[in-house]
Amino acid sequence: MKFTRRHMILSSLAGTAVANPAFAKTPLELGWDDLIPPGVPYPEIIAEGELDEANDTWAPIFDANATKLNEKLDGSYIRLPGFIIPLEVGRKGVTNFVLVPYVGACIHVPPPPPNQLVFVNTKEPWPDDELWDPVWVVGTLRTELQSTQIAQTGYSLSADTIEAYEW
Repeated sequence: MKFTRRHMILSSLAGTAVANPAFAKTPLELGWDDLIPPGVPYPEIIAEGELDEANDTWAPIFDANATKLNEKLDGSYIRLPGFIIPLEVGRKGVTNFVLVPYVGACIHVPPPPPNQLVFVNTKEPWPDDELWDPVWVVGTLRTELQSTQIAQTGYSLSADTIEAYEW
């Protein structure tokens, strides 16, 4: 086969279309306060609400600030630390979970407000024997209020990678 100038140009363009981890975009490293829009006061974590003794849960009632999201972050490629509250566990680990700012949030304690909870889905499962360990999650963040069986979340994140948080 004879290589023409056209073949060389097309093959070089094809090489640039393939994702190359060496040229991957650097994620914006966020803290939990970054999820609250600037100027919005932080709502009460433990608010008035209802106790469901049968299910051992507390349903807090937050003020309007709890669902205000930082819209400037919508579509951002981010890195956020947190703890995993599993929603879907398979044989290989957790694929859907809520990322929370502190260990034990949503389990027998009032959940944080929606603007402090991130629904995460991942193709690569996180091992279920490491659920109590803090993690870094990297992926694309979306501002999106949604309800899960655990709590209402203000953000969703499609995770590219999850890694152990190193102190």
